[in-house]
Amino acid sequence: MTVLCDFEIRSLCEYCKMVQPFNNELLNPASLDVVLGDKIMIEVADQHDLIEMDISDRHKDDPYLMKPGEFCLAETKEVFNIPERISAQFVLKSSRAREGYENLLAGWCDPGWNGSKLTLELVNARRHHTIPLYPNLKIGQIVFFKMSQIPVNHYGKTGRYNGDLGVTGSKG
Repeated sequence: MTVLCDFEIRSLCEYCKMVQPFNNELLNPASLDVVLGDKIMIEVADQHDLIEMDISDRHKDDPYLMKPGEFCLAETKEVFNIPERISAQFVLKSSRAREGYENLLAGWCDPGWNGSKLTLELVNARRHHTIPLYPNLKIGQIVFFKMSQIPVNHYGKTGRYNGDLGVTGSKG
């Protein structure tokens, strides 16, 4: 596999709609930054399933505050349409990691994954302080890889998380 560079990522986003919306200001030499969307899923003490929460009215000065040790699912603002010859990996921004955010490393995007926002598994790794979540927070980056060949059974044929336009819990 080969890591795609900035102009290859831009081209796939502009002409193939690989990531929408595409913001050229979020383009890095070998990745594309992604930002948080409007919905998260949080744990509530008396309920087993995570509860969806709308944070669209939150912002940098009035964020949702994740408590120390708290786990949540969050969505990206971006919708992905990964071509059959491309795969990708979500990586937390180093600035976010240094602030205490932790990602549970489930951000692999198979070839053919499409029509979906990426759901992130976030944890506040701090012991004594909260960390903020709000829409458009630059949370991570996606590194794109060119596959050696198009797989026989790409995710467009086999995937269970295609077409998920919101934060999505486990489908088992």
